[in-house]
Amino acid sequence: MSNTQDDYQELLAQKRFLGEVEQGIRFANREIIHKIIPQVDKDGILSFAVAVGRLRARYLAAAFKLGGNDHSDPPDKSEINELKMRREMYEEARLAFEALREAIEKGYLDVEGLKDAAE
Repeated sequence: MSNTQDDYQELLAQKRFLGEVEQGIRFANREIIHKIIPQVDKDGILSFAVAVGRLRARYLAAAFKLGGNDHSDPPDKSEINELKMRREMYEEARLAFEALREAIEKGYLDVEGLKDAAE
């Protein structure tokens, strides 16, 4: 029975330790991010989302251009290079937007007006 108690105490100690680590990570991220990006608001986030949407549309348009050849010729190198460039631009922006969402969800970044809306 004492082994179960020891396991439970060890689990509690691990949870406490991980909570302290997460709190330290949150504090460090908040401090670092807020020095570089002091304010974020809903309009800025929506503008960013629209920019990502535009990049997605340009990537898809480049992809559809590949199918526009009626003679079934393979795409030339410039078409493939354009598609690749559009994909990379879209993917980088999408990943950046996901990083922004994660930073907000984890409390690393405050959104102006969000606390006021919750109250």
